[in-house]
Formats: sequence, structure tokens, C-alpha cells
Amino acid sequence: MDKEENILGTEKISKLIRKFSIPCVISMLVNSLYNIVDQIFIGRGVGMLGNGATNVVFPLSIIALAFSLMLGDGASAYLSLKLGEKKKDEAAKGVANGIILATIVSVLLTTFALIFLPQLLNLFGCTDNLRNYATAYGRIIAIGLPFVMVGTSLNSIIRADGSPKYSMISMVSGAVLNIILDPIFIFVFKMGVEGAAIATVLSQFISFAINGMYIKKFKSITINKEALKLKIAVCKKVILLGISSFITQMSFVLLASVANNLLGKYGMESKFGSEIPITVLGIVMKVSQILNSIVLGIAVGSQPIWGYNYGAKKFDRVKQTLKIVLKISVVIMAVAFIIFQTIPDKLILIFGNGDSNYMEFACLTFRIYLLLCICTGVQLPAGIFFQAIGKSSRSAVLSLSRQILFLIPAMFILGKTFGIMGLLYSGAVADGLSFVLATILLIVEIKNLNKWKTREEALIDDTSTDNKLSEHIVITISREYGSGGRYVGRLIADQLGIKLYDKDFIVKLAQKTGLSEEYIENNEQRRNIMDSLNSGYYFGMNNADELFVKESELIKEIANKESCVIIGRCSNFILKDMNNIVRVFIYSDMKDRIKRATDIYGLDKNKAEKEIIRIDKLRANHYKYYTDSDWKDNSNYDICINSDTLGVEKTADLICKIAREKESKVRV
Repeated sequence: MDKEENILGTEKISKLIRKFSIPCVISMLVNSLYNIVDQIFIGRGVGMLGNGATNVVFPLSIIALAFSLMLGDGASAYLSLKLGEKKKDEAAKGVANGIILATIVSVLLTTFALIFLPQLLNLFGCTDNLRNYATAYGRIIAIGLPFVMVGTSLNSIIRADGSPKYSMISMVSGAVLNIILDPIFIFVFKMGVEGAAIATVLSQFISFAINGMYIKKFKSITINKEALKLKIAVCKKVILLGISSFITQMSFVLLASVANNLLGKYGMESKFGSEIPITVLGIVMKVSQILNSIVLGIAVGSQPIWGYNYGAKKFDRVKQTLKIVLKISVVIMAVAFIIFQTIPDKLILIFGNGDSNYMEFACLTFRIYLLLCICTGVQLPAGIFFQAIGKSSRSAVLSLSRQILFLIPAMFILGKTFGIMGLLYSGAVADGLSFVLATILLIVEIKNLNKWKTREEALIDDTSTDNKLSEHIVITISREYGSGGRYVGRLIADQLGIKLYDKDFIVKLAQKTGLSEEYIENNEQRRNIMDSLNSGYYFGMNNADELFVKESELIKEIANKESCVIIGRCSNFILKDMNNIVRVFIYSDMKDRIKRATDIYGLDKNKAEKEIIRIDKLRANHYKYYTDSDWKDNSNYDICINSDTLGVEKTADLICKIAREKESKVRV
């Protein structure tokens, strides 16, 4: 690990990008192949209506992907969190429950899709001319959903178990088989869209089978009968951990459904009709996704380079990496722009021929809808960059800005004003606005990097060397904001001659995680909604989860080594299995907290109460998310004290007395 960290901080940036990005690019391109191979062979073997049908059914596949990624990524994060707590049995339960949930949900979704397929197709924008093809294709795809969903969930878990090559082999095997089987079923067996669907399902089954064989090969856990019992609390936790992936994918479902319905509506009012726009835009979006996969792969591969050097305060290397990634991404999208503008007719012919209206609309779509595709060369890497350096809010906004904030509203507004052509221009508008937003955020961040200076004042707490305890005792202090809990901890540490651990965790965690001290200080004990909007699909755990895992490891390491006082950080939960721990919760009346916050912390008196409530809520949410229990529940503590009843000095005296009584019990 030290060697790799040294490489991240010293190796030539371009070499690091090649090393980390190439596997990511390959993985994402393989994922994209599933979306486009069927279209190529169906277009040539069935025609335009066949391709239009696959575009109408496509949202069903994305819904399945959303659930499978939610459960797979959730189980993966649960695995990592519990392994960090050294609880292999709990980790196994999370993985097993995730797999079982994926199986149950896949069967339910298949049943629902088969029963309500006509209604779903209407919701996804199906027209009368596409209905027969879409129904035939959709039924077979629905039957295969259990294989793709369980297989995809397993793929995420396998990566988290430390076998990314195995997961890639299963993905590549399915993709290659799909390429082989599609022409056989479509051209040799003359099975049309049904043949393409069968080829896809068989390919997904192979990936599922390869991943299924891994269950007995897990490196870090063992799946036994006990782990296979469904636990509501575990299932809930898995779902919460994976909800970000679900939200991200469902945004694509919303976009596809809105686009298909509007294309059908305004296409009917034009000479192109409803089917041509639905077919063509679906193809164009999937072609652009191939280019996006390359750009995303490069950016995702660069994430550890950004993260480590940002944490190490090597901001020149951060900026250099960003510059190279943006330059490569913009060049790729510039080449794509030239191709889209000059030979769109050649591109569409890859997916089969059509009449003059089909060819005309295809050329218009490539040229207009992707007019500003070069802008995605900035917007996509920017989202990954902010995720890498721990700016979750900015990352979440950029990740969802194009589809949700810009594209869908633009489609409604421009479609109503300019009809079918307005829908095409909405793509360029969304790309342009996303580019402006990303550029502004990047400029602000680069300016911050230029101004940021290493702190002169260390965040290490005073070290006590005069330990007055004869036994190993650890005191954890959870506290309401403004209750004086940290000062009580300081008094306890001084009185017992032991170390107080609070802000020095920030420095130690920065060294462990590669995240910046600035980010850790602002986010380590808080969790907001933006953390849930950062997809785990590309990154595994998000930074907040990684932070908790590393912090838990550090807390256990310190608690096992020496007597100490630990402030906050769910330490009472993390160390709950130790018999030499005193768990304390300190609270206070609101008026006393406001006085302390204004007099000592310098808060504005008029805003103090609101700020106190806000910070307490963040701490409570953080505690609930990682412990599944309430922060203020007195059963989580050995003693709960109102610091203003006795005063902070006598409160500290009381806790010291309790610690010495605990010491006598430990001695016995």
C-alpha cells in the first residue's frame, strides 16, 4: 500500500492515468456494448421498427439495472463496512441478504413486467406500429431479468471482494457471446427481434452462471445457512447503502420515458411520423454513450490520483491530472463532433437502412442533438473530479444536472415551442448549460487550490504522559453541540493523565484515506442528502463510507493500544464489544447551549439555536446511518449527563470517578 501511495504521489501523471484508466475504459465499453449490439443486428435484420421497439423496451432494462445495482452496490458497501469492523459474519449476512433480495425483486419485477407489459410499453412511449415488435422483444427480455439482475448484483459484490478481474471476465464473456449469438438467431434462424432478445438473455445467463460460481470462492467471507436468513435490519441497511445507484439509474428511465413520449407526440405532427424519431434518437443516444464511456473510464481511473494528491496537498499534481484528463476528454469528444457533423449518414447505416425521411432525420439528430457534445468532455470528468476530492454536493449536482435539471425541462419547453426540432435542440441546450455549470465550479475550485495553504497550526491534541490509571480504560464521549462535551473530555484526560483524541483524527485519517484534512473536518461526523446522490456504480463506496471504515479501524487501533478519551465519531458503537469502555453522552438545555455557542464558539446569537439544531441533526443522521440506532437513546451509553446541572468541572469529576470504578472491575 505504501508503495502504491508513493507512486500516486511521485510517478509521472500521464503514466498513472494510463495504468488506472485503461481497465476502467474497457469495463465501461463492455457495459455499453450490450446496449448497442442488439440495435446493429436488429436494424440490419428486422429494420427501423425493430430498433424502435428495442428503444421502447430499454427503460425496462434500466429499471432492472437500477434495482440490481442498488442491491449489489449496497451489499458491497455493507461488506466493506463490516469487514472494517472485523465482523465477517455480519459481512456475510449483508452479502447473502443482498443476493436473496436481488433474486426476490427480480422474480417480482419479471412477474409484474409480464402481466403489465402493455401498460409499461405505453408508459415508455410505445406507438401502435411498434407495439407487436416491442411486445415480442419485451416478453423475452422480462423472462431473462432474474439472470441479469442477480448476475449484476453479484458482479458488484465480486469487485468489492477484491476480484475485479473475475467480474470483468464474466462481463466480457456475456458481451462477446451476445455479439456471436445475435446474427445467428436473427439471420440464420430468422427469428427477428425475438432472436435478438433470446441472444441477450442467453448471454446474460452465462454472465450470471460465471458470477454464481464465485459464491463458493469468496475471499473475505463464507456464506453459510445462518447468513442466508433474511434480516429486516440488514436488508434495510443494504438498500440504504445502495440507494444512490438506484437514483442515478432511475433518472435515465425518466429521461428515456419522457423523450419517447415527446418524440412520438411531436413526431406525429411532422413529416417524420412517430416511429422515426423514437428509433433514431435512441440509436444516437447509445452511440454517444460509447464515447461517454471512454471519457468516464479515463476520469474514473484518475480518481485515486486526484484523491491521494489532494489529501497530500500536492495541488500542482491535482491540477496537472485535471488538465490532462480534460484535454484527453475534449479531444475525444472533438473527434466525435467532427464525425457526427461530417458523416452522420455513414453512422446510421451501421444500424440498417431506411427511407429518405429516416436518413434525413438521422442526419439532423446527429448534427443538432449532439451539436455541443464536446462540452461533455468537461462536464463528465468534472463530476468525477469533485467526487474524488470529497465535494459531494458539487459532484451530485453535476451528475444529475444534464438529464434532470436541464434536458427534461428543455424537452418540454422547446418541444412545445418548436415541435420535433425543439426536441433535437434540447440536447445541445442541456450540454451547453451543463458545461457552463461545470466550468464555473471548476474555476472556483482551482482558485481555491491556488489559495489553499498548509495549516501552520497543527490539529494534534496535547499528549499526556502522566497516566494515573493502572488498567487500560477507554472513555467515549458523545455530545450535543454546545454542551461543552469536548471541554469535559479535555478535563477528564488531564485529570487521568491520558490522551484526548478528537481533532488529531483528522490528520491521521488524511494520511490513511488520501482525502484532504479540510474535507474530513467538514464531513467526518455528518451526512447529508448529497452523499446519497453520488453513485456507487463507478466508485464502490463513496467517500463518506470509506471515511467511516478507516475511522473505525483507527479508533479500534488506538483503543486497543492505550487508555484514552475519544470524542464522538460513533466510538461508543465501534467499541461496544470492549469490556474496558465507559460510554458517556453529554447534553444540556438549549438556553445554556446557546450561551456557550455564542460566548465560546462565536456564533451569532440570533442564528445560534438554528445552527445548534442543524449540527445535532447531522450528527444524529450520521449515527443512525452507520449504527441503526438513535444517537440520543440512553441504552447506547453507560451514563447520560446534563453538563449544566453539575457544571463541566464536576461533570468531569463524576466521569473520572466512574472510570476508576470501571478500572477496579477490569482489574478483577
